[in-house]
Amino acid sequence: MFFFCVFFCYLGVNCAKVLSGYIELCKKHGTVPNTSILSAFFEAEDKKSRNQRCVMNLLVDRVMYDDFHPILELCSEMNASEVEGIDLSVRSSCSLEDQYVLSLIRSVDQKLRLVDVHDCFGTTFWRDVFSQGLSCEVLNVRSLHFRKLNIAGEFAQLHTLILDSNRVTGFGESCFSAMPNLSFLSMCDTVVSDLWTASAALLKLPSLEVLRFQIWICCSESSTTPLKPQSSTDENMFDESNSRIEADFSGVFEQMDPDLTLEETLSMDDLNAEVFMREKVRKGKMPDQTNDLGDVGLKYISTKASPICSKKHYRIYMINSLPKLKVLDNLAIRKSDRDRATETYSENFEHLPYKRKSKESVVRVLEKRETRSSKWKSQSSYTRSLCAARMGSSAWPLLHSIPSFSRVQDEGRSLSPRQFEYHPLDPSLMVYGTLDGEVVIAGSANGSLKLYDIQKASSTLNATTHPASGSVTFDDFDQLTSVHVNSTDKLFLASGYSKDVALYDIGSGTRLQVFANMHQEHINVVKFSNHSPSIFATSSFDKDVKLWDLRQDPSQPCYTASSNKGNVMVCFSPDDRYLLTSAVDNEVRQLLTVDGRLHLNFDIVPTGSSMNYTRSYYMNGNDYIISGSCDESMVRVCCAQTGRRLRDVSLEWNGSEFSMMFVQSLRGDPFRDFNMSVLATYTRPSSVSEIVKVNMLAPRDNIEEQSCGLHCYPSNSMGG
Repeated sequence: MFFFCVFFCYLGVNCAKVLSGYIELCKKHGTVPNTSILSAFFEAEDKKSRNQRCVMNLLVDRVMYDDFHPILELCSEMNASEVEGIDLSVRSSCSLEDQYVLSLIRSVDQKLRLVDVHDCFGTTFWRDVFSQGLSCEVLNVRSLHFRKLNIAGEFAQLHTLILDSNRVTGFGESCFSAMPNLSFLSMCDTVVSDLWTASAALLKLPSLEVLRFQIWICCSESSTTPLKPQSSTDENMFDESNSRIEADFSGVFEQMDPDLTLEETLSMDDLNAEVFMREKVRKGKMPDQTNDLGDVGLKYISTKASPICSKKHYRIYMINSLPKLKVLDNLAIRKSDRDRATETYSENFEHLPYKRKSKESVVRVLEKRETRSSKWKSQSSYTRSLCAARMGSSAWPLLHSIPSFSRVQDEGRSLSPRQFEYHPLDPSLMVYGTLDGEVVIAGSANGSLKLYDIQKASSTLNATTHPASGSVTFDDFDQLTSVHVNSTDKLFLASGYSKDVALYDIGSGTRLQVFANMHQEHINVVKFSNHSPSIFATSSFDKDVKLWDLRQDPSQPCYTASSNKGNVMVCFSPDDRYLLTSAVDNEVRQLLTVDGRLHLNFDIVPTGSSMNYTRSYYMNGNDYIISGSCDESMVRVCCAQTGRRLRDVSLEWNGSEFSMMFVQSLRGDPFRDFNMSVLATYTRPSSVSEIVKVNMLAPRDNIEEQSCGLHCYPSNSMGG
């Protein structure tokens, strides 16, 4: 009792009244007052005595079940008190169940100021928070295991969101849709990697001024100091964004050495380090910064960088895409930075397809066509205008599995899809092949070759159960990886895990010739040209791509073009003007077919993996190329004439959960612009592979498709 009397004497009238109410609530529920709550009252009054905001800090992890009901009622009553704000923190494991903590947070209502939590709660807790929203001003969340972030609830008061050190990989389409006042967002040390979905999500934040995916820190031999704003305008902006929270952490600053080393700063817990860094930014002055960020890298080092920061032209892309942003990764954005970003962006990216400068509505494009108010040079010109009008509405295109494969799953057979092709004339048909030889026209790893007449054969072909379904069997080609038919449908070539290529006659079913030792290592892919029945190309792990002519001596290629790494595949452009080569780890180049000279290097950033097998094909005729790799979960779309990047398509599937798919193979749809299909595999051995159709002209939320997967295990074999 003596302790409470002294405590009341120290406290002011307002806090004493609230404390008195809390003690009465404890008596009512037959429990002893929680010491952490009493300490919170003491600290709040101490702040008030120093002319700081009267804010209480409640440590939820110190609340037991016996404390819950008195504290719940206390929080409800404090909404009508003169306590200015309440901070709720969870710094270790919490004994309360999720629904109790959620009730406690919601009871604070408009007095809620800061929520500082880590992922000791279940999925249901976070789904409720992210979908329903909170009334807090600052939210700091650590150790989240959500890979797809979709904070769609109302966070009307939130001005600071710290999501550092979470395993977040990407954003949902509704993420950040109700955060009108968010000005500071930090996502350092996350796994976010896609520029397009990230910028599309961030554009929904109208007040965003400070963004961080990494921390640039000033580095010298003697000391390490955080970066600081470059101008008084930037400093004022930092002052304004910090003014609502800095006073409450003044005690933290007083206990910190202002000359802490980088290692010591980074060893702090995330919230203290965050506040400390921002306070040093507010008080200090940033040294002169050179115009080239590459030169800045000599004076500053990056810490806690997310993968998105390693994307080529990341900074200029973000600056150009977010016109209201003032600070990116602790570096203030100047007018010269924006000018340079605009110029560099136009050199490396296509904002809209076919280099369109501005977006028109589909209705306007159709109106021009019908009224002939615009001179269409050709049908393709109209089609391109229509595509440009339809594309760009969503960074999340529509993905859905091929539904006809579901019956294969029901039969209980474990198929292993290895390749697929669109029918060249019928847009409703697609053929896929498996490693067990169950295909329409294809080869299998056991070396068997069969030709099926799809007019006679059943829809699902099997050499064992349908031996006479219009099929022709050819001589085996051992360890087969690639088969391709020429433009007259009379011959086809086969290659595999050898240095040889075999030529077959389709009409007679015989093997005409074996071309031996065409490369120094095994040949991954062999491709006939689209128009000349005698011209074909080969690609090998010996780093060479070679062009051949059946009318000439097969011991000598027409020419040889070399890559820096082993070639996974090669293909001709639809008009045969170019050869598209794909070597290991994103080395994608376009050659002139006539003589093998380099036409374009698509300059895709490598991952450093020697197992990152890359495959590339054409889309929209000769206009664009699509490229994907087996260690990455995205398809890159680039202009085939300029090399500019139009879009990266992030692959997400399997219902509402965020699942990463990796590109085993892909093809552009020959009948539908900006449509493609992807043979995708997963990292987990027990997961399924799927052939997924991608429609870049339709937003994902327009149509809901059911996922019907094709059961198989991932394959890392070679071939197209």
